[in-house]
Formats: sequence, structure tokens, C-alpha cells
Amino acid sequence: MTEESTREARQHVEHVSSQHRSAGVGDGIRDGIVDGIVDGGRERAGSARAAAGPAGSEPRGAADPAPGRGSAPARPDRDSDVHGVQEGDAVAPTDAARPELAGAQEYRIDLERIRFSSYFARLSDVTQVVPRSGVGPVMHNRLTHSLKVSAVARVIAAQLAGHEARHRAHLRGEREDDATGAIVARLGGCDTVVAQAAAHAHDLGHPPFGHLGERVLDRVARERLGLVEGFEGNAQSFRILTQLDTLGRDFPGLNLTAATRAATLKYPWTRASWIGVTEAQRPVAERPRGVGADAVHGAEKFSAYALDASEMEAALAAFPHVSAGMQTVECAVMDLADDIAYAVHDLDDFTRAGVLQQAAVAGEFRAWLADISRFERMAPDELAGSGALRVPGHALEQLWRRLALKDAWIADREAFTAAVRRVSVEVGDALLEAPYDGGIDSERAVSDFTRRWIEHLRTSIVVEERPHVRSGYVRLDQRAWHEVMVLKFVHAHFVLERPELGQPQRGQARVVADLALGFDAWLADPVDAPRAPRRLLEWAEESVAAYFELRGERPELLSGDTSDSGLRRQGRTRAILDYVASLTDQQALTTHRELTGAV
Repeated sequence: MTEESTREARQHVEHVSSQHRSAGVGDGIRDGIVDGIVDGGRERAGSARAAAGPAGSEPRGAADPAPGRGSAPARPDRDSDVHGVQEGDAVAPTDAARPELAGAQEYRIDLERIRFSSYFARLSDVTQVVPRSGVGPVMHNRLTHSLKVSAVARVIAAQLAGHEARHRAHLRGEREDDATGAIVARLGGCDTVVAQAAAHAHDLGHPPFGHLGERVLDRVARERLGLVEGFEGNAQSFRILTQLDTLGRDFPGLNLTAATRAATLKYPWTRASWIGVTEAQRPVAERPRGVGADAVHGAEKFSAYALDASEMEAALAAFPHVSAGMQTVECAVMDLADDIAYAVHDLDDFTRAGVLQQAAVAGEFRAWLADISRFERMAPDELAGSGALRVPGHALEQLWRRLALKDAWIADREAFTAAVRRVSVEVGDALLEAPYDGGIDSERAVSDFTRRWIEHLRTSIVVEERPHVRSGYVRLDQRAWHEVMVLKFVHAHFVLERPELGQPQRGQARVVADLALGFDAWLADPVDAPRAPRRLLEWAEESVAAYFELRGERPELLSGDTSDSGLRRQGRTRAILDYVASLTDQQALTTHRELTGAV
């Protein structure tokens, strides 16, 4: 695929309709300014990359347009505002002869559509890590988290775009080559706005109460509602972008470019694609991260349901040099930014809220560091059980052994020990040394901690053209990788596993389960079903039709009962999951009271 065809493939969108208008490259660009350049005035080429048609199809421009897609320029369906130029960025004049400017406009429209989506707005009332009611009003929600992920992703993507721009300058004979930029270019490029758009979109599919709601919907769907494919937040995000959010137009989804759609595919496979693959055939350490080891039910994490598999394949077709099962460069940037924001930004929340206690954190770290060799000699059964985890040092040793088992390609005991020492000093001894009291000194301490870690991690980026299967094209170096694992351990061990969260979380789990089962009973009621929420009824009708269509066209993607009654059951359940997952935390509580008659 040539550079020009790759650019067109990235920009190509799915739908051209009567609601579209003709658009030129310069539409919506004011005063000749485009989003463009970075790093000391060096060019950040707005590498215009685009959306693909169906899997296996030729990129736009390489063959006749697909039926129904027309031959109009990419994205003729919407207006656009001026491309934002950040302080310190150089700018470039508009030039209709430069197709990358059209790409910059396309990606900016993607970002704007996601920002204006009602699904994005609802994230302001969806739990991030723990419910705000449990620890005070300062906690992040999914919206603030997504904005911070986007900010981190933009910084990382700008670094890579700068490398790519220097490589393209080399191709024009203007300077020596940039090896990192050459890799990024071969893999399809890196655009800052695409990375931002993916970061904005990455949590759209989270149901009420965050990961807790996700687990409950998955279990109820598979065990009680006849949908063995279940529910997954990442797949739900992709479904929202490509099917559920309509913008009031006459086609499903937001009609995003392939570059943006592909950048949201953190786990680019379906759940069923890993059914029947045993550990003997492919050990966990040789599987992509997120697949897990369940040969009966398939992948633990996945980015597309069977109904949306063709959409996933179409987006990935724009990136022929990206290996199967791997994220695109922009997706890897988003995923990395998500890890960084979770590990660092959320930690400052817990500090401000007083959730993290200095004695517990410091005690765990000091105990492990004081007797590393003894912990290393411990038998597995000495570390097992909830009682053992309450002994200082045991949980850290368990963390190390999990990392060594799954990620031997990068896990190193010396690097892990160094990471424990650094986090022990900076979190256990410094950040938590004095309780946060809301004063200027406390706020400065937290802000300084966040700033230093973000700066450290963003400058610890590695780009690899042939990464390990559990890694990505863009990753942290070995030292930073271990540090992030230890920071995330602080979340898991000292926040998520707090006993006082057990009771409210059981109540939230019951709310989500009751909603799914209650709506199922309502739709199954031959007398009262027509009075169910209109959107739920429409989605049920569309989903059932889509399952029957999939059985006729690609039956290999289906799982579970594929008889007529089985497909009707699956379609109805998928619509119920779509509906429940679209609620905010508060809407879920209110709807539950109304649906169950609870007071």
C-alpha cells in the first residue's frame, strides 16, 4: 500500500447519505490555520490517515468506490470548527494540494463528534475506581479520567508525530533519517488528534458503577439471559461509536474515520475467536494481553461483539502493516496513556480523599524490602489465602510472581525491586508522610508528585516494530513498566480491596442484575412488552434482525444457540445490555426503584 493509498484508507468513512453536504479540504479552517506542528517548531505532519471499507476491500482511490459509499471526499457529511493550535505549536498555511490537511480536518471532526456525544456526557456520573459517595466529592469519574487520558495521550502522540515528521523530511531530502519516525510511518503513522479522540472514546461503554457493573452484566448475560458472548466494556465502546450513537442522521454510529475507530480497539479480536484454544496449544505468556486462559468461554477482554466484527475488520484493514492481534500506534498510545492516568492521576485522588494510609502503604513496602531473599524462597502455599495477604510484604511478593509468570519477556526482579524502592520513597515516605489537609502545602505536594511522575513516564517511551505479543508498538521501557505495575498495585491492594467497600458494592451489583433481569421479563411479557422504553424496543428489533443477518452471511462468528428462537433471545439480550449500559449511576438507581417498586 502506497503512502497516498494509506492516507486515503485512514480517512475513508463508512456512510455517505442524503444528509451529507459537499466539503472541500479547506472547509471549516479559519485564517489558514491547521493543527500541525510540534517540538521546538519541528513539523508534526498531520498525517492524514483514513477509514477503510469492508475487510479485504481496496482503499479508497485504489479501486471503484464501494456501493453506497460514493466517490465524494472523505467525510462530506459534516462541518468542522477551526483546528485547535496549542500554545507553542508552529502553524502551516492551508494548501488544497496537501492531502494531510484534509486528514487533520477529518480527525478533528471525529474528536468533536465524540465530545458532543451524549454517551460522553454521561461519563460524568459513572464510577471511575470507587464510588464518590464512599470517599467524598473529590474522586475522579469516568469523564474526568477520560479527559486526563486524552491529555497524556496528546503529549505522547506529539512526540511520536515529531519523529514521523522528521522521517518524512528525510524522504524529501531535507535532513538525516529518524529511525523511530520511520517505524511509526511504516505502521500507519501517529496523529495527535486521533490519539485524543481514542482517549475520549475509550470508556464510553462502561456501564453504571464501572468495572463492577461490567462484571455483573457479563455474568447475568451468559448465565441467565442466553447470550454466551456476554458483555465487555471495550466492545461496548466500539459498538456505541459504530452502531448506537446516531447523531440524528440516517445511518448508525458516528461515522468516524478508520484511524479513530482502529485506535479504540485495545483488544482487536472477538470473544469467540479464542474459544477452544487451550493453554497447551498457546500458553498465557504467549497470548496477547487480555485474552486470558479460558478455552471454554473465550477471551476475557475483547473489542468487538460478533455483530460488530465486520466493523472492526474494516477499520483494521487501513493498517496492513499492523500484525494481527496488535494495536495500531495511536491505540497503543491511548492504552499507555490510560495506564499512566490510572496509575498517577487517580492516586492523587486517593491521597486527597484520605483513602491511602501512610502506615499501611509504608508497612507493606518496608517489610518486603527488608527481607527480599526470604520472600523469594517462600513456597506458594505460604503466600496463599486472604490471611497471608494481610501480612506485610506478602502481597508485593505475589505481585512479583504474577508478573514473572505472565510477562517474563520484560519482568526482572532487580527492576521490580528498584521500582518498589522508588514508589516506597515517593508514595509511602513522601506523598503520604503528612495527611492531606486541603492547605496550600498539601496541594503543592500532591500536584508536584503528579507532575514529576507524568514527566518521567512520558519520557520513558519505547517504539518497537516487532514487539512481544503481550506488548505493543509503543510501550514503557523496562524501568517505567515496573514502576507503573507497582503504582497500580497501590490502587488494587489499598483501595479496591478495602473491606468497607464490600457492602455498597454488593448493593450496586444487585441493582445492575435486577435491571437486566427486570427488562428481560418486561420484554417477554406478551401483554405489557409494548409499553417498555421505546429505545429498548427499537434496539431489540434491530439486534434480532442483525443476528439473523449475521447467521446468513457469517455464521462462523456466532456462538451459543443459533436456532431462530436462540437468535431472538440473543438479540433481545444484546439490546437489554445496550440499554442498561447506557445509564448513569444515578439513572440506574432511579430506574431500579421504579422497575422493582423499591422504596
